[in-house]
Parts: sequence; C-alpha cells; structure tokens
Amino acid sequence: MPSMEDSQSSEYQLDVSREAASLCQSLTTFQTSPLDMAPELARAVTNVVCSLCFNTRYSKGDEEFQTMLRYSKGIVDTVAKDSLVDIFPWLQIFPNKDLDLLKESVTTRDQLLLKKLKEHEEAFCSETVNDLLDALLKAKLSMENNNSNISNDVGLTEDHILMTVGDIFGAGVETTCTVMKWAIAYLLHYPEVQKKIQEEMDAKVGFGRCPLLSDKKILHYLEATIAEVLRIRPVSPLLIPHVAMKDTSIGEYTIPKDTRVVVNLWSMHHDEKEWVHPGDFNPDRFMDENGHRMYSPSQSYLPFGAGIRVCLGEALAKMEVFLFLSWILQRFTLEIPEGDSLPDLEGKFGVVLQVKPFKVTAKLRDVWKNIDITT
Repeated sequence: MPSMEDSQSSEYQLDVSREAASLCQSLTTFQTSPLDMAPELARAVTNVVCSLCFNTRYSKGDEEFQTMLRYSKGIVDTVAKDSLVDIFPWLQIFPNKDLDLLKESVTTRDQLLLKKLKEHEEAFCSETVNDLLDALLKAKLSMENNNSNISNDVGLTEDHILMTVGDIFGAGVETTCTVMKWAIAYLLHYPEVQKKIQEEMDAKVGFGRCPLLSDKKILHYLEATIAEVLRIRPVSPLLIPHVAMKDTSIGEYTIPKDTRVVVNLWSMHHDEKEWVHPGDFNPDRFMDENGHRMYSPSQSYLPFGAGIRVCLGEALAKMEVFLFLSWILQRFTLEIPEGDSLPDLEGKFGVVLQVKPFKVTAKLRDVWKNIDITT
C-alpha cells in the first residue's frame, strides 16, 4: 500500500508536471524570436510553491504575480549585498537606497502573504486541508484548544504562520529558478552535453510519453549534469550563517560557543585536492565506470548543506529541476540567438549566485512538430 509520503510525492509531481507542460507551451510561442526564459521559469516555479502553500496558481500576466516578481527581485538584489549597514547597524539612520528597497520589498511581501492568510481564515474548515496554510491554521486552532489555560505566549501565532510561508517562498522560488538558469546557461556553452542528454532521453523515455520522476533512475546523464551544475555554481556559495550552540571543534580548530560559522561551499566544490580540474564543467565526474550516476564522488560536495540544518526544500527542488529540464530537453533544443554572445558564467554574488540575464532560442525538435507537446 502506498505511504502518505508516496502520495504527497505523487501529488507534487502532478503539480510540477502541470507547470512543465505550461512552460513548454509558452516556449512554442517564441519559435522565431529570442526569449529571456527567466520570467517563464519564475512563473513555473512560483506556481509549484503557490499550489503547495495556497492551492492556487498564476496565469501569464497576472498582476499579483508581477508584484511577487518585483518584491522578490528587490529582496534578492539587496539581501547579502556588500553593505556597511551589515557591519555597523547604526548607519541605517542615514539615507540608503538599497536598505529602502529591501524594506519596501519586505513590506510588499508581507502585505501579500497577509492577504492570502485572511482569505484562508475566512474560508477555513478544519475538516478540509487543501494546502500548507490550511494545515498551519488547523495546527494553530488545535494548539489554542489544547493550551486554553496556558499563557498567550505559547502557541502558533499569525506571525509564525506568515514567517513560515515567507521562508518557503524565499527558499523555494529564487533558488530553484537560479539552478534552472545556470543549467540552461551551461547547456548553451556545452551543446554536446545537451545532445547527449537528448540521446539518452530518446533511447530510454522515447516520444510516446512525458518524463516522470521515476525516470531519474534511468536518466543517469541528465542526473549527473544537474549534479555538476550544483557543484560548479552552487546557488549559495556561502551557506546561511549559523551560530555554535556550544563549545566544539572542527579538526584542529576550536569553535567557542556563540561563534558565527559560515561554510564556504564554493571552496569545497572547487577544491583541487578533491576534484580534477574543478573549474571545468564535466558531468562525467558524476558517472561511474558502468555509466550510472554517482550520488557523490567526494565528501566535498554539499549543494544543499548537511545535518539538521540541511535545506528543507531539497527534495522538491530536485524534483522541479529534473522534471523541468527533462520536459524541455525532450521537446526543444536550446541555442544562442544569432548574433548574441554566450551567457556570462561569472555570476553576480548576492543572497544567491545570480546568473546575468541572457536570451535563448528554444527550437522545437523535428520529431515533436506533429505531437502535442503538453502530453
């Protein structure tokens, strides 16, 4: 009998596949002109998270979605940006355009999330849980009933709910979009890798059906390519800072309690002692001698962190990247528009390692010209 986890995974796969089909449909409208895929990727990934959190999705051009894009860009462009305010907080009393943009973006985000919460509160029925907000409201009600004689300081508050959903959007949208953009950028630089992925898919999946999550166990080269993208361009080169909860040590180094600890993931993923020619993009480093994808050829590979603070969205992010890329590459060949230069692979450092904007031509593969690409 399928477990609840299997059922949830199947439901998430349906959500991701639906957005993959919508994304492919959008790509067909740009057959004769270059396309910046970033907004389409953002809508697809956002809709997956919206389905999870709100049981809803946005259509192309939706004004609320445009608002989300604006505030998300404002936060990403300013958080973790090299700023003296991070070192000397008292400097915030002086005019600061980046800080003003961050505050404005966070306020817009909070207003939108609060609107969603109020809508759910009005329609809430404890017997029906359709999404994360419903689940959190049900948990809040349960805690209030159980703690009716306890201080109001105990329990799940409205702020807790808003912060939880806000964290999911912050961690689940921009990061996945960034991985997708890096993957596409590298496929444009290495068309032979794209061709090899397509040959693998043609042989193992064919053209009679769309890719499924279960195909991960047979599409070894696609999986290896995704792993190599996560290695060579980690979304967060410096993982989120943590604080030591007690006196401890790492190797020969003593780490006193309350010490701020930052993991240099970039250094780990580009360590010449662990990787052969770490600056080269080479998916084969994640393949064994039998042509199967290796999970981790080195202990110096932690794209989602590790331990109890590992990225909570790891499973969903891997599902999205695999399904989006497999659907796209099964149907389209991605090329540089005539006259354009290849994408810049240096990136722009911020809360994530951002890809500089670039355009692409998504050409429908010959075999798909007489097939419904959304099936």
